Amino acid sequence: MINEQIRDREIRLIGENGSQLGIMSAKDAMKLAREANLDLVKIAPTAKPPVCKIVDYGKYRYELARKEKEAKKKQKITDVKEIRISPNIDENDLNTKANQARKFITKGDKVKVSLRFRGREMAHMGMTKQILDDFYEKLSDVAVIEKPAKLEGRSMIMFLGEKR
Repeated sequence: MINEQIRDREIRLIGENGSQLGIMSAKDAMKLAREANLDLVKIAPTAKPPVCKIVDYGKYRYELARKEKEAKKKQKITDVKEIRISPNIDENDLNTKANQARKFITKGDKVKVSLRFRGREMAHMGMTKQILDDFYEKLSDVAVIEKPAKLEGRSMIMFLGEKR
């Protein structure tokens, strides 16, 4: 809210140089803002009493937009990449999948390793957790288990993340 939109009886006012001007009526604060040829902007509407500041509104909006843009630049977006393996995977294929997962993890992504069961493979689940353990052993220098292996429907799923 700016200028005439501020309808509060009392507000806490901050001057253009950042100094506290105290608690006063919104009309008096509006007068001070007009004398300085600036705008009265409500900064903290939930405070008791609301906090308003005398600033140049256009410049204030520009600064806020710039700060948001800077904050977005510093954010790191992590994707979840999926590696699918089957219970009867060979050692070389497992190494290839582990190398691919290593690339994802070093790039900063999380890896979802899913061991998919088809048909009669559901009857022989006893040794399959060993495959996921072997997969993790190959990546233990760069990865850490975020969610341990868990059976969900026809697949066993494990999440790996970057070691810090």
